[in-house]
Amino acid sequence: MLLHIASDHGGLELKEFIRQHLLDRSVEVKDCGTINTDSVDYPDFGEKVAGAVSDGSADLGVLICGTGIGMSIVANKFPGVRAALAHDKFTAQMAKEHNNANVLVLGGRILTAAEAEVLIDTWLDSAFEAGRHQRRLDKIAELEQRLCKAKS
Repeated sequence: MLLHIASDHGGLELKEFIRQHLLDRSVEVKDCGTINTDSVDYPDFGEKVAGAVSDGSADLGVLICGTGIGMSIVANKFPGVRAALAHDKFTAQMAKEHNNANVLVLGGRILTAAEAEVLIDTWLDSAFEAGRHQRRLDKIAELEQRLCKAKS
């Protein structure tokens, strides 16, 4: 499994912690930036991760900005990306079990490192339940297709 991770300046500290935690879990990680606390635009880094998940060059992604809201908006613009903003263990679990989220978004100014570690582990260790949830994801994929065709 290849996971891409990125943050803006507001999520840098948490990104570095999560990246190391993922490596400790033996997850193959590609760090897509940012590399320092200089102010940057979160869409530039959200695009790197969501684009890789969308085109299949990454299996999963983690995005971190100050609140997670901006990165969520960016990531969900990409076809096939199901980005979920998680604030607690329950939302991280449901992101995978019910929504099969392939990108987890976290708020670097909202969560402590210990809280974020629990969310990452919960998300990675949970399994998609399929069933009625697959039907709903199929409807989202159909909607995505219709909207893409309408733009053409």
